[in-house]
Amino acid sequence: MKLPKLPAPPLPPSFKPSPNRPGQTPPRKPLEQLQEAGISAVDWVDERTSLSGGLRWTMFRKVPKGTNWFYTLGSACMFAFLSQAVTGVFLAMYYRPDAAGGAYESVRHLTNEVFLGEFVRGMHRWGSTVMVILVFLHMARTFFFGAYKYPRELNWVIGVVLLILTMTMSFTGYLLPFDQRSFWATVVGVNINGTGPIVGPFLSDFLRGGAEFGATTLSRFYAIHMMLVPGALGAMMAAHLYLVAKLGTTAPPWLKAPVPEELKTERV
Repeated sequence: MKLPKLPAPPLPPSFKPSPNRPGQTPPRKPLEQLQEAGISAVDWVDERTSLSGGLRWTMFRKVPKGTNWFYTLGSACMFAFLSQAVTGVFLAMYYRPDAAGGAYESVRHLTNEVFLGEFVRGMHRWGSTVMVILVFLHMARTFFFGAYKYPRELNWVIGVVLLILTMTMSFTGYLLPFDQRSFWATVVGVNINGTGPIVGPFLSDFLRGGAEFGATTLSRFYAIHMMLVPGALGAMMAAHLYLVAKLGTTAPPWLKAPVPEELKTERV
């Protein structure tokens, strides 16, 4: 015999949703509440720092017609630098700048035993090569597009300084594994620097930290690679981006600016 289905017991009044009164807004969804909380936090920070004006001035600007993928090389260089900075911090957590076997052993331990150590080191190693290539391509695009002309001469000079700093960071980082290849390659590079006129011998002594290669050389290269060059790169990149936002972007050379009618002269 099939028993009849009993009705569900009524809910207490406190558990029942209250009906919306006339003029009352319906309850908001959790996602809407989260968005409103984020907007309120941003407004709180902006009220005390006034950062929105600077960000709006930097991000929302006019771009000339005809821009293409060549104009993304500068942003690619910045992304490569940020990738190098992040992976370099993780590598520095395990690296020991000790010439008496500590540097090589720390790199071996990082590569073979640390979780994802080989992956992070590979990103940093190949990322340095990618960054050098991107900087050269960006400089070539700027030169062939004529973006170094008035009023952007200062930005071109800053770009040349960024190129030199990028090469310096790549050169100083090559010695850090302190194996046979990196050691002798650095010896050759420092000796080449020593052949320069006037400042060459002083530059070689500064890089070596003395007359011969040793523990001081490795510590000096590590300090230059980790602190001196990245700080200078960050400052120069900030100035570079400021001038790009202030002066604008140049149009491609194959596009000609329209001539106003009042400037056109009739041919006789």
